[in-house]
Amino acid sequence: MKVRRPAQAGAFYAGNKSQLEAQIRNCFLHELGPRHLPEASAKGQRRIVALVSPHAGYMYSGPVAASGYDSLASDGTPDSFIILGPNHSGLGSGVSIMAEGRWQTPIAESLVDSDIAKLICEHSSIIDVDDEAHAFEHSIEVQLPFLQYVYRHEIRFVPICMMMQDLGTSVEVGEAIAKATEGRDVVIIASSDMTHYEPQRSAEKKDRAAIESILKLDEKELQDVVESKNISMCGYGPVSSAIRCAKILGASKANLLNYKTSGDITGDYDAVVGYASVAISK
Repeated sequence: MKVRRPAQAGAFYAGNKSQLEAQIRNCFLHELGPRHLPEASAKGQRRIVALVSPHAGYMYSGPVAASGYDSLASDGTPDSFIILGPNHSGLGSGVSIMAEGRWQTPIAESLVDSDIAKLICEHSSIIDVDDEAHAFEHSIEVQLPFLQYVYRHEIRFVPICMMMQDLGTSVEVGEAIAKATEGRDVVIIASSDMTHYEPQRSAEKKDRAAIESILKLDEKELQDVVESKNISMCGYGPVSSAIRCAKILGASKANLLNYKTSGDITGDYDAVVGYASVAISK
């Protein structure tokens, strides 16, 4: 079985198991995060259908990501995860899925859920089985150590990398995931950072507009706001897909769990990146 080895260990997050687990613990305990360690519940209500989660280096976005994973942990233990991320490298197809194999991080190896991956492909004409797009991409990879830490290494997932993020593509991807996962206990994770490299006040204003669209569960409005306000949100397509899919699967509300910027970490507010964690629930 092929193994996708970590491309970002030692860069976006710590490069060995003990240091990485300590780094993740610090994200949960951080004053800008949940301030406590997560407890994965086997008896949670399982109301969270989708999660928006940032993907910067853990020192910057880790506490915000931890807020999402803390809520996910207390909600119960899903059978599988669909992780949607934007394509930063420009490699591979417009929408690329890995349909088999394992992904390795310093914490563990996690199995690609081939059954669900193949069903997603059957329900979409634009999703290609393509490993190249995933080789160096960080947006999906950085979510895995959090999942492995919270669920004690035992997870199955499907990675989908989106270079095309227009509304039509996003809707088709979301609908394909919904059809493939109907009746299954899954969580969709949309990996995205918000505004990039603008002053704090400008970033917060733009990000509030985008987040408001997410909280309305309106994928079209999100795309319109991103375009009209020139918001440099890198994963608006994955978030749009997650919204579409979650609504089909019964979600009716969204809650902002945490929003911060890199400036809140570094103290430099001249050119910040925004990070949001949002839970979309039944």
